[in-house]
Amino acid sequence: MSSVLDRRPAPAVPGPRPAAPRRRTRVLALPEARWALAALVLFLVALPLKLLDAPVWTWAPLFAATYVTGGWEPGWEGLKALKDKTLDVDLLMVVAALGAAAIGQVLDGALLVVIFATSGALEAVATARTADSVRGLLDLAPVTATRLLSDGGEETVAAADLKVGDLILVRPGERVGADGQVLDGVSDVDQSTITGEPLPVAKEAGDEAFAGTVNGTGALRLRVGRDPSDSVIARIVKMVEEASETKAPTQLFIEKIEQRYSIGMVVATLAVFAIPLAFGSALQPALLRAMTFMIVASPCAVVLSTMPPLLSAIANAGRHGVLAKSAVVMERLGQVDAVALDKTGTLTEGTPRVTGIRPLPGAGLTEDTLLALAAAAEHPSEHPLARAVVEAARERRLPLPEALDFSSVPGRGVSSTIGGHSVQVGSPGRLLPAATGPDAAAVAELEDAGQTAVLVLCDDIPVGVIGIADRLRPDAAATVAALTELTGRTPVLLTGDNERAARRLAAEVGITDVRAGLLPQDKVAAVRQWESERHKVLVVGDGVNDAPALAAAHTGIAMGKAGSDLALETADAVVVRDELATIPTVVGLSRAARRLVIQNLVVAGVFISALVAWDLIATLPLPLGVAGHEGSTVIVGLNGLRLLREAAWKNPVRGGAA
Repeated sequence: MSSVLDRRPAPAVPGPRPAAPRRRTRVLALPEARWALAALVLFLVALPLKLLDAPVWTWAPLFAATYVTGGWEPGWEGLKALKDKTLDVDLLMVVAALGAAAIGQVLDGALLVVIFATSGALEAVATARTADSVRGLLDLAPVTATRLLSDGGEETVAAADLKVGDLILVRPGERVGADGQVLDGVSDVDQSTITGEPLPVAKEAGDEAFAGTVNGTGALRLRVGRDPSDSVIARIVKMVEEASETKAPTQLFIEKIEQRYSIGMVVATLAVFAIPLAFGSALQPALLRAMTFMIVASPCAVVLSTMPPLLSAIANAGRHGVLAKSAVVMERLGQVDAVALDKTGTLTEGTPRVTGIRPLPGAGLTEDTLLALAAAAEHPSEHPLARAVVEAARERRLPLPEALDFSSVPGRGVSSTIGGHSVQVGSPGRLLPAATGPDAAAVAELEDAGQTAVLVLCDDIPVGVIGIADRLRPDAAATVAALTELTGRTPVLLTGDNERAARRLAAEVGITDVRAGLLPQDKVAAVRQWESERHKVLVVGDGVNDAPALAAAHTGIAMGKAGSDLALETADAVVVRDELATIPTVVGLSRAARRLVIQNLVVAGVFISALVAWDLIATLPLPLGVAGHEGSTVIVGLNGLRLLREAAWKNPVRGGAA
């Protein structure tokens, strides 16, 4: 086997290299985050002083600073929206906070300011992370390429300057500089970033190679077939950007009604103030009634109806290894009614392993001796299949005989001299292209089972065949069944792998709808088709090739351990421990959070309606109004915290709470 993972550095390039883009924006680099943090710190310092009845001069300036640091930005944005004849809840909350302070409820107003400043900071962080994910993808694209000249020379040029028809040389370990056709040379190319296939693909004259994929140990000469701006990698960047921009606006339930509520509350407050004045009421009682109305009608309890259940669900999921990036994500997870799963690294472990050992009749070898012979020959190689063979021998604690004269031929295999015998390990189609005996039957048996067959020759005579496959995750079938029960639809398999391997694996886990051999744009097209049919699609993947689909879907979840940087940044949630069974669990948790949100909205609506009616029909004492308002806030807050309990994490795969 060829040493496809031998990543030798590219030759030095004269002149300055473009600086690699910074992949991750620091949280405190965002002004929204800095202002929110300052407001939170000031509030936490002032709170104990206020509660301990310290002198006013010790806590009043701190609360005033909290109002300024946390409220000026949403207030300014609200004023700009007002200029465009739009009234949003941010401005309303700032006015309500100032109104609360004006009638002595400084603590309530400060808390409201901190909540909204923190919410704005989280939104800014999410936006920055999306931009980071696109910039991070650019690291996959090669910066330079070696262009071959007509006089036989060569020159190093920027990959972006390549033209269709140029000839380029790709040395071992380099990234392919552009999409094109191989003219000559043989090598194994790791193109998992494009197709998601777990194993390198042999490339020879006539085959297509993609920009950004990694060449193995052979040298390739390519003719550029596409402009660099139209390469597969460039199109992935464009698809992620477009999907992120066109994705439906992320809004919590309460935000969908904020405009009407805001306008209604302002009009009602002005009416409560102006009407008594028109009928001869004194200014101070009218103002007090209006401020009481604003306090009891302010949507504090409504806001807390939504956030505590979702934040509790986020915290509970985080304890069990699932990172939901925002409250919006947690809400959206419960809405999904269709699921699309990637194959390699999602349903499977993403690592090739020996799954079958077939000594041939007459060879006189046992499984252990055949495996030891192959492992000894493969030991110097870094090809993924070679590492799988060597690892299997180590797991069995087999002593490996000494191997001499190691050599590797890309696309064919390896050869060594062991105990005076020539041993070859590699592709059956390359080592014995016209085989018809027991070796051909063993190869066909393994390949029909969805495995990659590796032939072992000793002195040019076949002695055995080894099967290698990407192993299915233990909980894959149960996860598919649980997702089917939750959504009422069997998940769909979307993969860049070959049709036969995909269908074999799908049959094992209970999936009937298989889309194989897909490029990233094909996965996006499938997701958009389902979305056009009004399905809310959950996509689960781990690779760069999955990122556009993760961005285009209603909700995307990435597998954390082996997930690419782009997939982790693009996805809405990350399964940190790679436990597939947590996916249906977190969907169920999200649905429980949505139920609690509805319960809380009913409770908050009843309290607000009762207090508002009291204030309008009779005279609601301000302390009683504040007590009722704060009481409803406490009730909905405590109800939302129920999802922090361990019992709320109900794993349908393992049964009951995890």
